[in-house]
Amino acid sequence: MSSKPAPRGRAARLARLIPAGRARAARTPFVLLVVLLLGGGLLGLLVLNSALSEGSFELDDIQRRTKSLTDEEQALQRDIDSYSAPDALQRRARELGMVPGGDPAFLGPDGSVKGVPSAAPRSAALTGPRAPEALTAAPSTAPSPSPATTPSGTPGSTPASPAATTTAPGGAPRSAPTTPTPGR
Repeated sequence: MSSKPAPRGRAARLARLIPAGRARAARTPFVLLVVLLLGGGLLGLLVLNSALSEGSFELDDIQRRTKSLTDEEQALQRDIDSYSAPDALQRRARELGMVPGGDPAFLGPDGSVKGVPSAAPRSAALTGPRAPEALTAAPSTAPSPSPATTPSGTPGSTPASPAATTTAPGGAPRSAPTTPTPGR
């Protein structure tokens, strides 16, 4: 019969610390803990992967929407640029019945008038205001009325009334408006 010799000294003290009969019972909770940790980790990865793919779909939708809004913004900016071009502004102003003005005059802070104002040329002026439906229709090709000859003999000029002329600070005559400007 071969029996193991009993440990002595330090080995005997260590042998008393390790229980001999409970080795199999201690493994079951450990294995159960490891299986639970692995299962929890896999479930956590599944939830994380689902959240990331959902976020990816949302990001794709937002990028697609941003692209369409950017395209729309660029189209609107092109429209603004085409409408604000000088030739387009001039064409639209003529459609609305506007004419180029004459020489401007400026009022100083003390009430003095600087410059000699002049009226718009008569050939460019309309005979009356256009109706709103005429603005949307194609412009008519009717000949414009020829400027009338005034008693002064110059075409397009109006006779100056005594109340319509004043003297500028330098002594030069200037015309003053005879009707008040609305809104001022």
